[in-house]
Parts: sequence; C-alpha cells; structure tokens
Amino acid sequence: MSLTQEQIKAYQTEGFVPKVQISDETEAAQHRELFDKLEAKVGREEALIGLIDRHFDEEFIWEIATHPKILNCIEALIGPNVMMLSTHFFCKYGPDQKKFVAWHQDVTYWGLEPPEAITAWYAIDDSDHENGCMRVIPGTHRPGIRDHGKSGQDGNLLSIDQEVPVSEEEEQNAVDLVLNAGEISIHHGTLIHGSLPNQSTRRRCGLTIRYVPPWVKQVNRNSLGRNWSAILLRGENREKNFTELPKPFPTK
Repeated sequence: MSLTQEQIKAYQTEGFVPKVQISDETEAAQHRELFDKLEAKVGREEALIGLIDRHFDEEFIWEIATHPKILNCIEALIGPNVMMLSTHFFCKYGPDQKKFVAWHQDVTYWGLEPPEAITAWYAIDDSDHENGCMRVIPGTHRPGIRDHGKSGQDGNLLSIDQEVPVSEEEEQNAVDLVLNAGEISIHHGTLIHGSLPNQSTRRRCGLTIRYVPPWVKQVNRNSLGRNWSAILLRGENREKNFTELPKPFPTK
C-alpha cells in the first residue's frame, strides 16, 4: 500500500494527506492497549507531552514508527531514502485540563537546513472535533517559515509556548483531520496546524513521527536543546549529515 497520485498531488499543493488507514481494528486495539499500559506506568502528567523518543525502549512504538504502510507513504512523498528523527506522543484528557496546541509550523525550531521534514500523526484513539483533533490550514506550507511568537495562554502543549499569527481568513479555511484509531494523517513541516481543547470525556492520544530525507542537515539544536537521534529506515544515508543510531529492535 502507498499513496495515490491524487494524494501525492494534494500533499504538494495543500501540504497534507488527511486520512490513511494503517492498522486494522485488531492491530489498532493492540497499540491502544500497549499505550494504556505505558500511560499507567508513567502517569497522565508525563503522558501529556513527556513521552519523547520512547521507540528506543518500547517496541510497540518502534513498530508503529517503522510500519511498512507508513514508510510506503513517506517514501512516496520524500523519496526512497528515509530517516526518522523522533517520536512524540500528544495526549489530551478532557475539558477540565483545557490543553490545546497553538497554530505553529513544526520545523520552526528544529534546526534543520533546508527546513524540510514530514510528520505522520498516528491515532492511538479516535480523534475528532469534539476531543480536539488536529486542524490544518491548507496551502500554508508553500511560503516557508513564518515568524513565531508566544501564545501567552495557559494550556499550550508546545514545548516553548510558540504560536504563529494567522489571519481570520486563514482560520476560517482550517480543516479538521478526523481519524479513527489506527489511521494516520501526514503533513509537511511548514504547514500551519494546531488543535483545540478536548471538550469530551474521551482521551485523545496520537503519536507523531518525524521523518526527513538524509540530505537535510541539522545546523542548530532543536527546541528541546538537543541533537536529533536519527535512524535510517529505508535506502541510503550517503550524505552522513546525521550521526546514525542503530535500530533498537529488529524491523519486522
């Protein structure tokens, strides 16, 4: 399975692919059960945004990030050489927390040159408007990186409270990326996106997986003050721009 020519063209013009099924109900349920166990172990506060790069010690996260169907999609968009930079869970637990994700572009503080990256968002839970699904503003990836400021609002889940100003017209054009558990959306690293608070009593959990072609360089540390822990998943790393780490688990 890969993307259709229509999906590839939509990604190029709009900056995102809205809905691709990766896991069947059985596999999606297994992933949710394994995340539930991890969440119970670390606690909800840590699970909000603290589960970063846990594919190095949790095999089910590695299996999602290297799922052949996801990698087929990524390869269709960036070519045969695919490196993974990071995995990161985002969770929202209900209306009492008022957690949201401000409008932003992923690559703004990633230290990449050129700022080319791609994110797959894998739904651990069903994700819809009521529980705060991702929202994107089509076409905003094309002009490149915009200046970001601070949101100044309590509850922003972004690491340094960043926010990019958007016009009223842009906000009106925003699209909700509704996903069932086991589906992904894909977006370009410069696409403006965010999400509203969870107004339901249902958890909304998703795993973001960051990929780049190996010709991208890291010229500055990322927003967490780190170098990326890159792993080559497909093809070749001829440029050697990243220190390539070994795979933590066998790829099935």
